[in-house]
Amino acid sequence: MPAIRQHRGVVVATLGTAQTLAWASSYYLVAMLAAPMAREFGLGTPTVFAAFSLALVVSAAVGPTAGRLIDRLGGRPVLMATNGLFALGLLALGLAQGPWSLFAAWALLGVAMGSGLYESAFAALVRLYGQTARNPITGITLIAGFASTVGWPLTAWLEAQLGWRGACLAWAGLHLLVGLPLNAWLPTAADAASGTGAAGAAPAAAAEAPPPLPHPGRAAALLAFVFAATWFVSTSMATHLPVLMQAAGTSLAVAVGVGALIGPAQVAGRLLEFGFLRRVHPLLSARLAAVLHPLGAVALLLAGPAVAPLFAVMHGAGNGMMTIAKGTLPLVLFGAAGYGARQGWMMMPARVAQAAAPFLFGLVLSHGPWVALGLTASLGAASTLALFLLRTRPAATDAVPSAPSPTR
Repeated sequence: MPAIRQHRGVVVATLGTAQTLAWASSYYLVAMLAAPMAREFGLGTPTVFAAFSLALVVSAAVGPTAGRLIDRLGGRPVLMATNGLFALGLLALGLAQGPWSLFAAWALLGVAMGSGLYESAFAALVRLYGQTARNPITGITLIAGFASTVGWPLTAWLEAQLGWRGACLAWAGLHLLVGLPLNAWLPTAADAASGTGAAGAAPAAAAEAPPPLPHPGRAAALLAFVFAATWFVSTSMATHLPVLMQAAGTSLAVAVGVGALIGPAQVAGRLLEFGFLRRVHPLLSARLAAVLHPLGAVALLLAGPAVAPLFAVMHGAGNGMMTIAKGTLPLVLFGAAGYGARQGWMMMPARVAQAAAPFLFGLVLSHGPWVALGLTASLGAASTLALFLLRTRPAATDAVPSAPSPTR
């Protein structure tokens, strides 16, 4: 195996780039192509988003199986297979002729999303690096955090040049020409088992596992609730924030500007996790991440539109940090053994909540912005409370040794 493949930083950069492609061509695709799809098929735009919601539900069902496969085989073969699934789904989407084929194509993309986005990438890293995977997980979220920044303009340009069908076919080609080679470049599970998966890294099988939790079922249920509640909030904000801000009293220009702050705030939150917060227990990071949205919402409720930028920054930073916590907290609490399957089961309610969020939050928003904001603030507060109810083993301390930087 070439030495470059053994370097942890190269693995992070490779997988992070592949994840950027996967997110840009699936989760962030519908925002740019829903309107032209709806026009051609004579459908309402909500119908196209309903097809996307179907993809999220399918991804929830696929997650545990994909996780088990990664636990058994490692991430490389599973992620390579997902490039083929993404390409096939995008090809089917580009060739769709009506509502039925549109929904079928999105269902196929849901299989790819359930086996090829963050949860699978996290499981692949845990399969390679075991208990030392915290910083690599943070690293790929830093890179793939720019998926919308890259994906939205590129999809818009492709649609302008080739039409929405041509854009889908172009993304399919990128999965085969770029994504597949990137995932093929990852170390195999055998590399990790033999100690060559990363330069200077212990093999995953030899990593020290944490002592068992006293109530693992209760801990898993609390985490599943936290992930579902926070994904509901983040998806609600992603789909309705401009409307929410205008209903709260801002102009359209201010609402758009407020929304533009969320992406940089997410990256800033992840940089905070990558720097200072990697020296503390992931549970503390998760608690801070969960409390930022309700604190920002309370500030907006009390002070009005003047603090809308502060709300956006707090929400974005918390959302960025929570994305990392979803990968690292189960690892630290339960260990690397069976991580993929466990992660798939715990994230299943979150994916269902994500699928339902645009419709349900829209209904609540119709009753007024403060009612809608009160709902998300309450969910954020409940998530924070659940994380305080979640206890590590008595012998654990709040601080944990910092894992090696993924660039070393």
